[in-house]
Amino acid sequence: MPTAAETLGRRNCIPILYTRGTHYEVGYDMGRTFSGIIHNFLQVADSEYISEYLEAYATPEGRQGYEDTLNCLKTNFPQYIRELEGIADGANVPFYKLFLLHMDNIILSAAQKKSNDQPTGCSTICINRKGQEFLGHTEDALASTLNHYYFVSAHIISEQPQGKWGVKEEKFTSLCYAGHLPGYTMSYNHHGLVFSINTLSAKHLRTGKTPRHFITRALLSAENFVQAQQIIRDSGCGAGDGCSINMTFIKQDGDRMFHNAEMAPASDKSNESHLNILTISPGESMFHANSYLRSKIEECNKLMTESSIARMDTFNQFPKPISEQDLKDMLSDRSHNVHQVFRDRKGDYVKTICVGIFNITERTWSLYSDNPKENEPMVVLPLQIKK
Repeated sequence: MPTAAETLGRRNCIPILYTRGTHYEVGYDMGRTFSGIIHNFLQVADSEYISEYLEAYATPEGRQGYEDTLNCLKTNFPQYIRELEGIADGANVPFYKLFLLHMDNIILSAAQKKSNDQPTGCSTICINRKGQEFLGHTEDALASTLNHYYFVSAHIISEQPQGKWGVKEEKFTSLCYAGHLPGYTMSYNHHGLVFSINTLSAKHLRTGKTPRHFITRALLSAENFVQAQQIIRDSGCGAGDGCSINMTFIKQDGDRMFHNAEMAPASDKSNESHLNILTISPGESMFHANSYLRSKIEECNKLMTESSIARMDTFNQFPKPISEQDLKDMLSDRSHNVHQVFRDRKGDYVKTICVGIFNITERTWSLYSDNPKENEPMVVLPLQIKK
């Protein structure tokens, strides 16, 4: 039986919400505005993986892991818990279901249940040449996520410093999965930080630590590269799972630099994330997908790793990219007989739901709802940077 997402087909539609207020108010606006998309997504995704999270949550071990992780976040990032509560209230869905989405496979690990491995994950290319500075990204996810995403452009001002990093103001635009906090796809903030995320499948996950969804949410507040590293390292706690973060700061002093940070879970004896950062200097380019390239981390999702290796091999068969057209050609590639870069075959369990290209030189963000080699962007957003 085809999924509802496949029956609907790929839509040429990207909703966007502009909102301003407290963390709870911004969350409430997200939930209220996109309630229909959130409800539909939860229904479609239930058979794919949400039911597994609920089964794990129903076990004593899973429930303890849930509570330990929630209490950790209430201590370190209470503002983002309020934001997620706002989404749940606005959409009229149970908070625990949305929180389980943010725990992801951590809840399965807590209950000692094996995840349903699939070749999920995204591909990112950075080009750093004078006048040709780009970050391109395919947003790949389970097929149920197709058509279940939207833009959120938010301005949050708090009377008192919020959370462990004492943040009072945030202003950003982020592509969001339905029911999720901003930050875990591709985003930029008014300080000039531009970034994209690649999921990584570390084998040993940790409860009572910070899930990657919350670390990348906190990253939306970063004013500079030093702060970005501080947020990802998360000293005093550390990450509970892993991801790759590709980023640059538009307004940085000196030469343009891109960075790739491979983040892995904190160990039992550590209170900060395992972190490995690569800097891409002028004249260079960089590719990253969904396996650890430099960090010696044991991984568990065999299909994701195989897909990642295949996509990286595809990129390496191209000449060194030097332009936006090169970027489009590479992110649109369907040449591999199994693990394509742009994934849109009928029946695929994983789909490329959209493609984003940040033009750092011109300060624009182009989003494609379909293959960028064959289609015009659905929208080209200006990157609005704080003066």
